[in-house]
Amino acid sequence: MEFTKGHGTGNDFVILPDPDGTLDLTPGLVAAICDRRRGLGADGVLRVVRAAKHPEGVALAGEAEWFMDYWNSDGSIAEMCGNGARVFVRYLVDTGLAAPADAALPVATRAGIVRARVDGDTIAVEMRRPRLYDASTATLGGLTLAGTAVDVGNPHLVCALPAGLDLPTLDLTRAPEFDPAVFPAGVNVEFTAPGGPVDGVDGHVLMRVYERGSAETLSCGTGACAVAAVALRDLARETGVVAVDVPGGRLTVTVTADTCWLAGPALLVATGRLASSNLPD
Repeated sequence: MEFTKGHGTGNDFVILPDPDGTLDLTPGLVAAICDRRRGLGADGVLRVVRAAKHPEGVALAGEAEWFMDYWNSDGSIAEMCGNGARVFVRYLVDTGLAAPADAALPVATRAGIVRARVDGDTIAVEMRRPRLYDASTATLGGLTLAGTAVDVGNPHLVCALPAGLDLPTLDLTRAPEFDPAVFPAGVNVEFTAPGGPVDGVDGHVLMRVYERGSAETLSCGTGACAVAAVALRDLARETGVVAVDVPGGRLTVTVTADTCWLAGPALLVATGRLASSNLPD
């Protein structure tokens, strides 16, 4: 099984080329591949398959040639992954499956069509505008924090830390508790703190995230979009540009009247062949 390893601000993925959809990908195989001691190690798997060859992508085959089949590291399937989409596009361009000159390269996902622009090491993807729709709470180690529920094609809960509580001190080795009535399919939980002034943006936020199905990750693209939307709301703005600093680097989120652009570096770091027969069941 051929593979490529890539990351976007430290959010890392194993990319599996499967253009005709013949790979028998299972939750157990995905979890084994993502195991950081017995497998390759990753936050998730990106299967590169033609939309026309995937049952969940075929309806979008008229709009995009490629479908991003994204799996979390625990073997569960996710609707969308912003950093994953950027790394997916990097793979398409670097392997010649898509032309870098395309003004807006479409990619089919379970959350619909996303469009990408390539500018050197930076890839920006256009996604749906985040929708703030409810208030809820997350509980972490006995600490309960108020948060805002946000839909970015997948569910998020954005919780601002109170004054006096430092973001690096949070223990994210265990999943935060949340209200299953609000998030019946689980939720990605973002914890935020204000950042210092940054030129050229309307806001600056520091973020850590516990991702549904992957635990804490160094970055989450859709999470950054959710955080940016909440930051703009708190500034009484409908649109704007927000710098979001995650442990793996900086992402820039531009919220427009209709969409949301997520921009940052996306890199491929290794290729090889995976001896899948040696992976644990």
